[in-house]
Amino acid sequence: MAPVRLLVLGTGGMANTHAMNFATIPDVELVAAVDVDLAKARAFAARHDIPNTFTSLDEVLAWGEFDAVTNVTPDRAHHPTTLPLIAAGKHVMCEKPLAETYGKADEMATAAERAGIVNVVNLTYRNVAQVQKARQMVLAGEIGKVRHIEASYLQSWLVSKAWGDWSTESQWLWRLSTKHGSNGVLGDVGIHILDFAGYGAATDIDHIFARLKTFEKAPGNRIGEYDLDANDSFTMTAEFTNGAMGVIHASRWATGHLNELRLRVHGDKGALEVIHRPDRSVLRACLQEDVELAVWKEIEVDPVATNYQKFIAAIQEGRGQEPNFRHAANLQKILDLAMVTELERRELTV
Repeated sequence: MAPVRLLVLGTGGMANTHAMNFATIPDVELVAAVDVDLAKARAFAARHDIPNTFTSLDEVLAWGEFDAVTNVTPDRAHHPTTLPLIAAGKHVMCEKPLAETYGKADEMATAAERAGIVNVVNLTYRNVAQVQKARQMVLAGEIGKVRHIEASYLQSWLVSKAWGDWSTESQWLWRLSTKHGSNGVLGDVGIHILDFAGYGAATDIDHIFARLKTFEKAPGNRIGEYDLDANDSFTMTAEFTNGAMGVIHASRWATGHLNELRLRVHGDKGALEVIHRPDRSVLRACLQEDVELAVWKEIEVDPVATNYQKFIAAIQEGRGQEPNFRHAANLQKILDLAMVTELERRELTV
């Protein structure tokens, strides 16, 4: 089988994670790196032993010696860069969110479907084996009918310098500014926790009501060219297609939590809890006779394939792969509606 020739589009921090993961997969050849900053592209290529560098998408499309792309550009560049790649028949893995709005994400999903290319969005927490096991248990009926769902994504980089100084570094400041393409914590990690909740609980969201909040972070909420007007925290009440009610929330002000996702799924016969942190993931269950005394036990889970591995396997086998562009577009629709519910103060149907 011929190796998959992979192009890395964008060479920022997350691109290193992509390159390192793809480099470990047999039959993958990292052939080129693209960035508008030539120095960055060359440094990235040298770090990951990539032979070719380009500074524009037009250049690399004219070259054409690649089969697939991992798109790790900033959020607002996903739409304009991915559409030409789809038109050229290239398979695409795109970082989340797929686009800043549902309209753009829907256009990308439709184009990918018509082109018949493999299209995957890197919702990285699908790589958590514990949430995959939780989904299997829900689908198998082990907790009965799901009645209540709780999900949270907690970060503390606005109160801790463990990841760097947000007030002086552009990689953080742009995430706080709508004019720099950010939809705040809702757009940045909201898509992750919506996917984590819906996937783990094996259901979709039907109705939502959301509240968004931007806190004062600097005088006039401005630092240099950055207006710090994007939302910092959101809370959402939701009704799910399986009939359950739930609450979903996320914040960058969650002091004491560097990066934690939590999902609780309560059924009429049992319950599950998934906790994912950088150092460890845990799946706990309260089942059968343990329900009476609310006893929770940890469940051991086997490792699973990553999104990176599944993307390459799908290309080699000529099949589709989740989470795809359509799924990410549907999640973006919920995020868009969340902003509308905040403005109009009313529940909306997805």
